[in-house]
Amino acid sequence: MAKEYSRTQRIGDQMQRELAQLIRREVKDPRVGLVTITAVEVSRDVGHAKIFITVMGQDSADDIAQSIKVLNSAAGFLRMQLAREMKLRSVPQLHFHYDESVVRGAHLSALIERAVAEDNQHPVAAEPVDTKE
Repeated sequence: MAKEYSRTQRIGDQMQRELAQLIRREVKDPRVGLVTITAVEVSRDVGHAKIFITVMGQDSADDIAQSIKVLNSAAGFLRMQLAREMKLRSVPQLHFHYDESVVRGAHLSALIERAVAEDNQHPVAAEPVDTKE
């Protein structure tokens, strides 16, 4: 019987929880806004981890890039803190990336709402009734 979750998925889930607390507690840089970790992808050899984040309140590309840069520069420190919290033989190298799926989803929702509103403005033509019976 196959396992429900692979080891790398379990490690990623635990890393997501631990990193969320560590960033909130330990990263004091004012350039980092309210960071939400949306996903963690751990490589099969557990050597690297891609951490996908969103930043609340920062919509400009420059602010987001600055937050990513700060987190990537603090990756060594965060990795050391993760090693203390997690019981792993080796902790993966951390690589932070911006998760555009939330912004893309909001944009698509706005497009759908606009299309529905435009459809509601047009009256529905009455269908001809077939009288040949």
